[in-house]
Amino acid sequence: MSGNLPVATARFRLGTSGDTIDWSRPRAGVSIVTIETHVAEHYTQGTLEQRILTALREAGKDPDRLDPDDLAPVDEFHHGGRSATAAFAPRLKLRPGIHLLEIGSGIGGPARYFARYHGCRVTGIDLTEEFIVVSRALTRRLGMEGQVRFEQGSALSMPFSAATFNVATLLHVGMNIAEKARLFAEVRRVLKPGGIFGIYDQMREADGDLTFPVPWASVPQTSFVETPATYKRLLTESGFEVIWQRSCREDALTSFNQQTAAKPGSTALPPLGVQVTMGLSAAEKMANHRSNIERGLVAPNEIVARAPVFSI
Repeated sequence: MSGNLPVATARFRLGTSGDTIDWSRPRAGVSIVTIETHVAEHYTQGTLEQRILTALREAGKDPDRLDPDDLAPVDEFHHGGRSATAAFAPRLKLRPGIHLLEIGSGIGGPARYFARYHGCRVTGIDLTEEFIVVSRALTRRLGMEGQVRFEQGSALSMPFSAATFNVATLLHVGMNIAEKARLFAEVRRVLKPGGIFGIYDQMREADGDLTFPVPWASVPQTSFVETPATYKRLLTESGFEVIWQRSCREDALTSFNQQTAAKPGSTALPPLGVQVTMGLSAAEKMANHRSNIERGLVAPNEIVARAPVFSI
């Protein structure tokens, strides 16, 4: 599927309402609610928990005797997975007992990692109902309900009081959110003064049409990839101080090359991996994602920002 989507294929039915979005219309004319509905459906399978349990068994794991690390190949739905989470964590100034908010928590992998390895109390929020159901189920299997909890909701209007969290993370989520200024203002609201906001997103690095589908979007109209400069400007305008930024493009290219070298000529995927979360079109999404990065159009980027110490 190309970046210039033909009108004939650019229509999607939403939920059970029977409503249809004509994506041939300008993206600006589509409401936030409509976009959020389609984003949630992009990630919804309806059978995700069973698929994960089946994949675990095929990988030789016992779903009734799981260690959190057993889930790492499938529950960290961002580029680089667990290794990227572990590499980014030291930038967040984590310490035992702090309250961390994971925005767009998926099926809970990073949340459980931060709780287990850094002693954080973690709250995750995600737009997709199925992700929340699966997050809670996996967390119960691991006996971690006392450390981690999950709530369904929009990152643009979070059901949390002001100054609740010490740290907030956004791991491969901003690509699905058009109104980043509103998002950053909401993150600042729920962070305590001096709180840390860690972002690890796919960001635009050059002009050009992306090839779709990709892991975060089936069509261009629900992909909102911005440059690091735009992220930093919007963060600054929201009152944050940007204290770190790094392009991880070379890391991404290295990981792609390592995957190819490990299994030259093979397209077979292991039973347990992010393709379980992405569903049947996983191979196409990952191939397009790799092509977009190799062409220099996008790349994962890290940004860390700090909320002001004193509220205005």
